[in-house]
Amino acid sequence: MALVLIVPVVAAILAVVVFVVGDRLRPVSWRQTDDESSGTLVLDLINTLFLAVVAFVVVICWQEYDNAHNHTIAEAKALVDTYTAAHSMPDPEHRQIEGLVRDYTDQVVTEEWSVMREQRRLSASTQDTFDSLRDAVASVPSTDADVADLRTTAMASLDAVAEARQDRALDAGYRVPGFLYVALWCGTVLLLCTAVLSGVEVTRRSVLMTALLGVVVGSTILAIYNLDRPFSGGNVVPKDAFEYALSRYQHIN
Repeated sequence: MALVLIVPVVAAILAVVVFVVGDRLRPVSWRQTDDESSGTLVLDLINTLFLAVVAFVVVICWQEYDNAHNHTIAEAKALVDTYTAAHSMPDPEHRQIEGLVRDYTDQVVTEEWSVMREQRRLSASTQDTFDSLRDAVASVPSTDADVADLRTTAMASLDAVAEARQDRALDAGYRVPGFLYVALWCGTVLLLCTAVLSGVEVTRRSVLMTALLGVVVGSTILAIYNLDRPFSGGNVVPKDAFEYALSRYQHIN
């Protein structure tokens, strides 16, 4: 955190030193009678900085949101594959495994989604249900070759579920790094000061334009905060993949 403050301050000091020393060394013919050109340069840099930071943060947030959604799809697909394999197993394993798959999927939709939103982690009870499901599949008798193949298929699907679940756990705790928010807020403050720095006269038109600038900047920051934290932000990843899996279980039956 200290570097976030030290580096910009040091850069500002170096810029002033280079400017003052360079002014003494450069030819007189290079000098200008006003500071309009330097002001224009600074304002252009502020606008570029703000746009670059916003674009970078939005891309990161959207990519993380998209990855989180894809992880839920991969997990739900693997659960359907597990349920399909269990459907062809003999009783009592058939009913036990199908019941555990339904219980796990239902817990993800009803319980775990709330835990991810409020606590940014996965539910311990849902993890226990998943562990029970894996144990039930692993304990299926393998004397029959067809049943052994079904157990192998189910275990492979559960491995995919476990991998996607681990990815979902990382997604639930993810948020944009703090230094990017510092850069975003610094760029926002500088952008809102551009009217003052450029010497614009206070009129009805300039006040209206400044207010519109504030609306645009505020909406942009709000959109970024909504995209951040895919399972606990303002734009939460939907449960549609798991809800579709629950409907698929009914269709398989």
